[in-house]
Order: sequence, then structure tokens, then C-alpha cells
Amino acid sequence: MKRYKQLYPLICSKDNLYLAYKKARKHKTLKPYVIEFENNLKENLVQLQKELELELYEPRPLETFILRDPKTRKISKSDFRDRIVHHAICNIIEPLFDKTFIHDSYANRKGKGTLKAIKRFEEFKQKASQNNTRNCYILKADIKHYFDNVDHNILITLLQRKIKDKKLINLIRIILSNHQTRNRRKGMPLGNFTSQFFANIYLDELDWFIKHKLRVNYYIRYVDDFVIMDEHLEKLEDYKTQINQFLKENLHLELHPEKTKISFLKRGVGFLGIRIYPHHKLLAKRNSRKFRKKLSLLITKYQNKQIEYDKVYDTIEGWIAHIKHANSYKLRQRILTPYTDILSNNLSTKEYNKYLRDHSKKNIESIKS
Repeated sequence: MKRYKQLYPLICSKDNLYLAYKKARKHKTLKPYVIEFENNLKENLVQLQKELELELYEPRPLETFILRDPKTRKISKSDFRDRIVHHAICNIIEPLFDKTFIHDSYANRKGKGTLKAIKRFEEFKQKASQNNTRNCYILKADIKHYFDNVDHNILITLLQRKIKDKKLINLIRIILSNHQTRNRRKGMPLGNFTSQFFANIYLDELDWFIKHKLRVNYYIRYVDDFVIMDEHLEKLEDYKTQINQFLKENLHLELHPEKTKISFLKRGVGFLGIRIYPHHKLLAKRNSRKFRKKLSLLITKYQNKQIEYDKVYDTIEGWIAHIKHANSYKLRQRILTPYTDILSNNLSTKEYNKYLRDHSKKNIESIKS
């Protein structure tokens, strides 16, 4: 396996830090902390570059808060300058690792995502059930407290398989240790950009075990959730036992005993917010309740002029993109219709720009004709 040296200077370069800053500010240009950083942009980037080059960089304490929708989660948010460093690292090392990941790992990767994972699920269930002519069982698994239990030493060992750069490894250790837990050698903060990337590196070991040791054909993973399909119930029971043993021995993790189940496809299987049946898909009830509550809050804020219409539009557009692959027409009507009068006379920036592009094309076509 090829190991890469002299990566640290690339991370500290002026061009890479500027690109990292652009990525860190995406969709957050109006946030006060971004505006404050940009008031002295050149000086702040130069200062950050010097700290990194001289190995004097220290991350600021994480800001921690609790989210309780749909489940209780502890989110830790890094300071904006630290997020720039996270992007700077991933800009350089992500391409080195991503090309070795299996095809069916769908979280936090370019060209992947939830919609692609659901489409792959559809493809696999057709093959595993031979177009619904045979029984199909699905092992739906969840790793217990995954982000809290990632072992730093194991993660560093996995990183060192490709990275032969002590300065970069030390920088990663500093970022990992900034997350204060009972066991300082374990855990990554939910919310850090690096955590999302490191999560894939850590569980790539599991991916290779399942695909190449167990030789499983129909396997899909999204962060710490994964599914395996097969027509034989006994085979899935055996997979479950071997996977749990592998996780304990090699990654110091274990399957969640309550959330890891084997289901019969005909009864429906929940995956990434969609409940999938042999011939149709429905949005999970908790997801529709969550969106209904979120939209109601956004509309109230919009009416009170606390947010712009673009925020409401982007939220609705993202939700529709997620559920359009389910049988959800009536659900969309029920949730969106009450707000028709409020939203119908507005035009988002995206819609306006699309109108300008379409109008411009028509003008050009008329001139040509």
C-alpha cells in the first residue's frame, strides 16, 4: 500500500487554506462569526497559516449543545477557524482514502448520499428476491454509540497506513483530543467535519471484512447504519454473529442489541427515513412529524421577518428531494397545502436565477432563429 509523505506543507499552503475557508463558510455567509472572520480575512488566514507551519496551532474549546429531534444527540461545534483547519486537512487526504473505499459506502462522499443509497437498496432487493419471486430477509444493523466509542489509537493506526507524515498525524491527534470525554482516548464529536470523514476510514475495515471475508453480495452502509440482504435467514444470523465479533476484536465496537434486527422484506424495512416494501416505499412517520414541526416553526419565523423566504424554500426543496422516491404525493399535499397562501406569492433566489437563465436562453434562441 502506498504511503504519502510531505502532506503537511500542502495543508498549510495559502491556496489550500483559502479553499478551506470558502468551504467552511458555505451556506453560512450571514453568520456573525463568519462576518467577523472576514472583516480581517487576510490577516486571519495568515495567522492561521503561521500557527500551523510553526506547529503552534491549538483548537478552541468546542461549543456543545443538545438536539432532541428525532432523538437526543450531543452536538459539538468547532470555532470557525478550526473548521477551516478541518477542511484543509480533508482537502488533501480525503482523495487518498476515498478511492479505496468500497462502492456501497454512501455517507459523506461526493456523488453518494441518502438518495443514492435508497436507489441501491431498491436494486439489491430486486436481485436478492429475484424480482420478488423468493423470500428476502434483511439484516438492519446499527453500531452502539458509534461516535462515542471510536478508539483514537486504532484510528491513528488506520491513518498511518497511508500517511507517513508525523506533523500531520500530530495535528490530527490534537483535533481528536480537543473532544473532552470520560475516556480521552475515545470518541469523536458529532458536528465536526473531520469526524464525518474519519468515520468512513474507521468503518472501512468493517466494509472490507463484510465484502471480502464474508463475501456478502448485497451490503450497503451509511455511517454506522448498514443493511445486508439474503434469501436465507440462517445466513444472516451467522453474519450478525461474525460481524459483532469482528467489531469487538478489531474496532472496540459492538452492534446495538435493540436496533440490530433481521426482518422479512414483505413486512417493510426502515432505511434512512424511508420504510421500504417489495412494491412501494413510505416516509417514516417520525420523519413526517419532524418536518411538519420544523416547517411550522420556519413559517412563523418568516412571518415575523426573522428569516428570509430563501431559508423556507431551501428547506422545502430539500425535504421534497428526499421523499420524492417514496409514495408521498398525498403526504406532501397534506403538509404543504395549509401554507399555500403564505408562500405562493414569493420567489426564492434559486427560482429567480433559474427564471433569468431560462429567459436568457429563450432570447438567444429567438436571435438565432
